[in-house]
Amino acid sequence: MEPVGPTGRGVSLEVVLLFVDIAVDALGAAREEIDALNVYPVPDGDTGTNMYLTVSAARDAVREATGGDPGADLGEALAAFSRGALLGARGNSGVILSEMMRAIARRLARSAPEERNAEVLAEALRLAADAAYAAVGTPVEGTILTVARAAAEAAEATREDPAARTRDVFTGAAEAARAALARTPGQLQALADAGVVDAGGRGLSVVLDAAETALTGRRPEAVLPRIGRHAIPVTTPTTGAGQPPGADLTPGGPSYEVMYLLDTDAERVPALRERLAGLGDSLVVVGDERLWNVHVHVDDVGAAIEAGIEAGRPHRIRVTHFHDQLTQQAAQQEREAARPREGRCVVVVSAGPGLSALFGEAGAVVVEGGPGRRPSTGDLLGAITGCGAQEVVVLPNDGDSVRAAQVAASTATQDTGVRVAVIPTQAQVQGLAALAVHEPGRGFDADVLEMTATARHARHGAVTVAARQAMTMAGPCEPGDALGVVAGDFAVVGSALAEVATEVLERLVVGGGELVTIVSGADDPDGALAEHCTAWLAEHHPYVDAVVYDGGQERYPLLLAVE
Repeated sequence: MEPVGPTGRGVSLEVVLLFVDIAVDALGAAREEIDALNVYPVPDGDTGTNMYLTVSAARDAVREATGGDPGADLGEALAAFSRGALLGARGNSGVILSEMMRAIARRLARSAPEERNAEVLAEALRLAADAAYAAVGTPVEGTILTVARAAAEAAEATREDPAARTRDVFTGAAEAARAALARTPGQLQALADAGVVDAGGRGLSVVLDAAETALTGRRPEAVLPRIGRHAIPVTTPTTGAGQPPGADLTPGGPSYEVMYLLDTDAERVPALRERLAGLGDSLVVVGDERLWNVHVHVDDVGAAIEAGIEAGRPHRIRVTHFHDQLTQQAAQQEREAARPREGRCVVVVSAGPGLSALFGEAGAVVVEGGPGRRPSTGDLLGAITGCGAQEVVVLPNDGDSVRAAQVAASTATQDTGVRVAVIPTQAQVQGLAALAVHEPGRGFDADVLEMTATARHARHGAVTVAARQAMTMAGPCEPGDALGVVAGDFAVVGSALAEVATEVLERLVVGGGELVTIVSGADDPDGALAEHCTAWLAEHHPYVDAVVYDGGQERYPLLLAVE
């Protein structure tokens, strides 16, 4: 075991925030491995990606709701986590995982802080396993369901020990999940034939390991499951000589994956389940109250959607034809491999229309983003591979988008051979600074080094308005208070945006600098706040130059940087 931080944590919002970060990182690292294990129910090679995107959506939702503040309300955070998991669930295993995480969140939300003990956590894991089985139309052993049940049984056995602590519950559950995962090839012939463990079960094991790490501070060593005395190969399974996964889909199996969100009452869901069960397989329906996530494999796409229309209001409908998907993936890889690539491109995440124009004028490929609409890994991957360059620099310009950019970069390099560097810019103004020194004529490493150094040395800040009561580094704030951000932390609380903006500027300029960049947002449409700042600089720091841009970003009337 490798110590990674303080041990003995109880279940608090701090632990939840730590868990979602560890889980997203771990799934991002294991994504390609899990995709390669994906042979059941359809060998379409996307289980790892779907589970990663599902947990990423939950992580983004809880961080959006809390601002990353461990002192925020845990109940509100868990509600945001649950909704984010439901809305962001992708694929069969992703939907099941989302329902499990939601079950645990619901149980924790019902308990007082002093009640979040080993008994409650064990009960939460049992509820999660039960929810997973209940969500699936026809449960199959040797899958994520089996791994979930083993984890729950181990958790319940742990709580029988009166000395058991909360961390012991997840330690036992994670260990049992790894053991159950190793047994899945003996329970499902498709896995035994391919010589792999279940992909969904592997993903769940990664998530449980992340929970153990968050609670104990220890990181379990990665252990490759074994069949008998032989390690299970983590390679891309094939269905025939030289054929990629899915080239020969299950004979007679459904041809389409249909997913949609459904607004309806809970009492109408059983009839929907029955109707969809008669149309296909891999049926999973999860949700509560008015919002549901529906997943099914069918041949008759129209009938599956009509069933949703009869039950309520389906929206965000996604239909995937398995054969076409795999054919397109193979064709895309062939095109990417054959297409001559040359030159260097910069891919930038932009938080506003004015910023997009600035980045575009500088020659960058722009991916739209910003609070509440961060780009997915797929969005960034499409921009990287679609720009046609042999060398690509990515500026995510947001701390929560860095991980998605890194996954997209590694995928692009593996699939197309493109050389990609991600500069972990945390703010839009850091991206502007880095792009200003970009020079395609110099060597790739030298260009990345110069851009990285410039971004790192650009001291950045912002002003915004508090949306809720919270505790910040500068003390408590109330809804409507003006907040000043310095290097990503809420460092100033005040009553007027103008006063807070000048306080942030003073803190940024006091360390020295020659140029201040001011980016006006959508909430400063006439530029009055930006004009106030330039006048203040002229009076108090006349030797510092200022440049003002209309960025149009939401939630932040001003973005500031000093170089």
